[in-house]
Amino acid sequence: MTRQVSVWGGGFWLSRKHREAALDAARELEELGYARLWTSGGFREGIPEMYAELLSATTTLGVASGIVSIWHAEPTVAAQSVAELERDHPGRFLFGVGTSHAPIVDAQHAATYTKPYSQMVRYLDALDGAADPVPADRRVLAALGPRMLALSAARAAGAHPYFTPPEHTALARQILGAAPLLAPEVAVVLEENETTARGIAREYMRGYLSLPNYSNNLRRLGYTEEDVAGGGSDRLMDALIPWGGLDKVVSGIDAHYQAGADEVAVQVLTANADQFPAAEYRDLAAALLT
Repeated sequence: MTRQVSVWGGGFWLSRKHREAALDAARELEELGYARLWTSGGFREGIPEMYAELLSATTTLGVASGIVSIWHAEPTVAAQSVAELERDHPGRFLFGVGTSHAPIVDAQHAATYTKPYSQMVRYLDALDGAADPVPADRRVLAALGPRMLALSAARAAGAHPYFTPPEHTALARQILGAAPLLAPEVAVVLEENETTARGIAREYMRGYLSLPNYSNNLRRLGYTEEDVAGGGSDRLMDALIPWGGLDKVVSGIDAHYQAGADEVAVQVLTANADQFPAAEYRDLAAALLT
């Protein structure tokens, strides 16, 4: 599979107040040569209209949900939405779906978070049985553990792991096999001042380490309680989040390709999450896409 470089984004892309800026940013990402834009589906009900808007604003850029929660998007409704996106923008939308996290699901009372693997199997069954089925090659799973990774190979185009170091990418490739798509998200900080860079990275890490799916996955890889406590150890940070000058960050991204990734969805972290880091993505494009 051809190596691809993509972009991952969260709240900036979901916010209505940033929508025009987001559409302009998507057009620039397309011009720079990025393959795909992965954006969070958030935690509201259904499939965000943002995906249709991003696809309409661009002509060749792929768009993927990274991810839509199975607890927040009823499968028959999701299948209809995906079919409409495929009809209007053939081959450009990839449906990323995942089981989310117990603290989020339980706090919102959307459902009781239980048996995520079984719930995902049922969800895929419903997508297959919908009036407008979502083909396996147009969906990927947010997968961390071995069972969900294996399911990604058996019943989807592949896997979209999040918040994982290169050693997880290598393990995921072993489980998936050679053919399925492996597209990990990789957060980076283009900042050479160590204090500043670690401050940005640790603020990002803190919330994710509080979610058992992520912290347990890191424990499976051999990281200790000290590594995952609080905002995470420097050792864990250096494994998860390439930071520093452009060459160092590019080397950290390349480690995932060397470990078996087909596509890396790069998320640039800055001190201001409300502003799109256009300059950083331009620099990365020049280094990674030429």
